[in-house]
Amino acid sequence: MRLSTKGRYAVTAMLDLALNSGRGPVTLADISVNQGISLSYLEQLFAALRAKQLVRGIRGPGGGYYLGKSADEITIADVICAVDEWVEFTRCGGRENCRGGERCLTHSLWDQLSDEIFTFLSEISLADLVERGQRKLRQDERVDNRSVAVRKQRAA
Repeated sequence: MRLSTKGRYAVTAMLDLALNSGRGPVTLADISVNQGISLSYLEQLFAALRAKQLVRGIRGPGGGYYLGKSADEITIADVICAVDEWVEFTRCGGRENCRGGERCLTHSLWDQLSDEIFTFLSEISLADLVERGQRKLRQDERVDNRSVAVRKQRAA
C-alpha cells in the first residue's frame, strides 16, 4: 500500500512553506509553481491544514501562508492526519472484520505495521526535513567542488 497523493502533496506543500516562509508569507500560487501541484488542490489541502492550525493565512495584497507552529513542532504525521489521510495496512481499516466479519490471522501484523509507520512519521518534523535537505545540498556542493578540483589538476 502507498501513501495517497493527498498526503504526499500536503507534506510537499508544507515543506515548501517551511523552506520559503522566512521571506514572508508564501502564496499558494508560488507553491503550485514550485511543486507542480494544482492551485485548486492546494486550496483544499490548506483548508484542512488551516483547520488543524498547522498553517495560518494572511489575507490581502502581500498575503499568503505561514506555518501555524514552528517547523520543529509540526511532524509529518500531523500533516498527513490533518488532511484526513492515513496509511492503513489492514484490509478492514482496523475494524477487525477482515475475514467475513472475523479478524484475519495476519490482522495484528498489519496493524502493528501501521502503528510503526505512524510512530516513524511522528518522530520526523518539518525542521528535520529542512535540515536533511540542507545537509544534502552541502554534500552535493562538496562533491561538485572536489570534481572541479580534480578536473583542474588533470588539466594542469
